[in-house]
Amino acid sequence: MCLSTLEAEVRAFPVTLPSGLRYWTVLGDDLAPVREVDAYLRHLRLGRDSSELTTKSYAGSIALFLRWCERTGRHWHAGAEQLGLFMVWLSHAGPEASGADLPRSDFGVIFAGPGAPPARGARRINAVLSAVRGFIIHAVAAGVAPSNLVPLLYELADDSSLPEQARGEDGRMAWRMRARHRLHEPESMVNRASDADTVELVRTCRSARDRLIVLLMARAGLRRGEVCGLRRSDLHLLVDSRQLGCDVPRAHLHVVRRANPNGAWAKSRRQRSVPLDFLVVQAFDAYDFERSAMPRTHDSDFVLVNLFAEPIGTPMRPDAINELLNGCSRRAGLIETIAPHQLRHAFGSNIVDAGGSLDEVAELLGHASMSSSQVYLHPDPARLRDAVERVAGPRERASR
Repeated sequence: MCLSTLEAEVRAFPVTLPSGLRYWTVLGDDLAPVREVDAYLRHLRLGRDSSELTTKSYAGSIALFLRWCERTGRHWHAGAEQLGLFMVWLSHAGPEASGADLPRSDFGVIFAGPGAPPARGARRINAVLSAVRGFIIHAVAAGVAPSNLVPLLYELADDSSLPEQARGEDGRMAWRMRARHRLHEPESMVNRASDADTVELVRTCRSARDRLIVLLMARAGLRRGEVCGLRRSDLHLLVDSRQLGCDVPRAHLHVVRRANPNGAWAKSRRQRSVPLDFLVVQAFDAYDFERSAMPRTHDSDFVLVNLFAEPIGTPMRPDAINELLNGCSRRAGLIETIAPHQLRHAFGSNIVDAGGSLDEVAELLGHASMSSSQVYLHPDPARLRDAVERVAGPRERASR
């Protein structure tokens, strides 16, 4: 379906290819993919090896943009020239006004503007704009959009706003392309699990497997998809792994991006190795004994498999990690349920607290950009209070 003939609502929709690979696209009123958008989303999934969840997020964002263009009577080329107006619409058009199910007779709905609480936060709006910019750039490269749209999206900027570790080493000013349309995202404390919460989660785990899962996130910083995607060949727990063809010393694991039947997916395209401490190694040993005593669990190459629920021996689903943490949080009596990313954030924060640098955090967590790791450099209130209390009082300082 061509965008120039688009007449009705557009919406995100999942697609399963004959190979079994899944991605998300955007459909028009005739239930056919919108050609330009579908080409971009297929390129993300097949050409750039992006995850299905990435295409789902981008499809939803681009569908928002196309709905705004339709409801304001703009061709999407003209909409790309007015992203500032699109940002205002995103800020104040809630789901009732921006959803795909709004009747065409209500396209002129009036909603509260500036002064009212925003319908979407800065982070969400920036994410939508990032997807829209990627779509437009791809359309320009494919020859289905005019090239004059590119300078309307980006401007030339220096590197003064980048972290020191991301700047050039020669000290000279460097230049980069910066998005023209972007809202300021207020800095917020990293949403991490406290060390006490982590201890309680481990204490309330009902199996060695579950304790291993918690420690892989809290002591190795793995994402839930990386945890569920681990294969036995990814684990190198010997002091010297050169006989396995690996030059990384001591106990560690490798995070490898691959297609998995349980839907697990490593977000980063780049393979990384993560050192393991004695707590995680001991947890692996305990789990290995537990698993070896269970029937139908020996054939799977996956590290983490179903032990107590059917189908026994099949790899765990990423959603099962959330269910595990929900149960542990409830049994521990925690006020708030701990999510997988909070354990990962705790790992990153603890690395910084122990004197780790920004590049070390980025490498261990598998961040593509060091700017993603910068949030861990902001101390939490407890650390700030400790810093103040370490300062001696005036009388004590004067008596020295």
